[in-house]
Amino acid sequence: MDKITEIKLVGQPIFKQVLDLIERVNIQSIVKKHDSDRYYKAFKSKTHLVTMLFGILSRCDSMTEICEGLRAMGGKLNHLGLKKSPAKSTASDGLRNRPNKFFEDVYFSLVDRYKSFLSDSRTFGLTFKEVLLIDSTTIRLFSDILKGVGRNPKDDGKKKGGLKVHMLIDAVQSVGRFVKITAAKVHDKNFLKELELISHSMVVFDRAYNYYMQFALWTEKQIYFVTRMKKNAVYTVIETVQEHERIKGKAMVIKEEIIELEYHPENDKGKKITNQTKTLRLRKVCYQDEKNRYYEFLCNNFEITAEEIAFLYKKRWGIELLFYAKYILMQSRSKSRIVDQLVIRQLYTTTLHNNISVEGFLANQADSDSSPTHIPWPFLGQGLCMPFQVLPACA
Repeated sequence: MDKITEIKLVGQPIFKQVLDLIERVNIQSIVKKHDSDRYYKAFKSKTHLVTMLFGILSRCDSMTEICEGLRAMGGKLNHLGLKKSPAKSTASDGLRNRPNKFFEDVYFSLVDRYKSFLSDSRTFGLTFKEVLLIDSTTIRLFSDILKGVGRNPKDDGKKKGGLKVHMLIDAVQSVGRFVKITAAKVHDKNFLKELELISHSMVVFDRAYNYYMQFALWTEKQIYFVTRMKKNAVYTVIETVQEHERIKGKAMVIKEEIIELEYHPENDKGKKITNQTKTLRLRKVCYQDEKNRYYEFLCNNFEITAEEIAFLYKKRWGIELLFYAKYILMQSRSKSRIVDQLVIRQLYTTTLHNNISVEGFLANQADSDSSPTHIPWPFLGQGLCMPFQVLPACA
């Protein structure tokens, strides 16, 4: 019998634990659905997914770094279900040609599989069926691939071009419920038309999404929202509910008003009917935080208190933390010519990584009968940059 000279790593590295979470989803059914293994003999869809996750966790800037990194870990690839590192040309072909819908379906299958683990006490006391957060972030790319946004050049003399990632996340689960990727020039408010929300849910977003027509439709369906008012908004004050003098250094409601806004309805094609005008009645809450920062909020729910409106908008910062984690993991600094579909695949894989990191932490907490009040920063991406580091607590 030949002597075995290949060194095999033992134990349970972090990367293996991450992949174990994915194994509980029927990946083969997703492969058959999109026929994503067609024309591929060696670089299968699962191998592609493992390769992309390794690149994100290792913070690789190019496919060359990913393939060389996997090749350097030859004795440890048995944990990943890989016999060898994929060739750079084969992996590059997969990035160009494999449908990104495969990665999208894997992500949402994981959300559905682990949703029972993804709740905590951060929204304790809220009485809505769902509390949803909306925001977008622009990932700057190359202006010759995707059209930019903005009229004026930025600091580097170019428009802010690239991809815009819109995300709807559950305030309880901290994972993306709905993701839409567009060119950066697409206005944020168009994302609101894509949402299918249930009655008595609460949506929180910033003032870039101000869209009075959509606000009126939501009010008819008893879908509530909290947002900030635009500085140039024109409105009529119907009633002043309360008003207080500002106290320096104290978080407080300064003024609460009932206002009416005018807007033009739209036809089936989304064009404004300029010869018609309708009114929308909302609450306006003027609020000062403990750092003396001044905010003006809009809300269509007349039952909750003004303090709750400010509290709900504060919860919107949960999505900012999620986007910050993506910026750390999402690497788009390569100067080589790339296409938008490649970046979309990388975005879905990065989002998938955030999802399974949170799920893995909460699942382990559930097994140990302890209820976490927050998710530690390493499980949002910062601490997983060493894919083959062994995690003693889960080994």
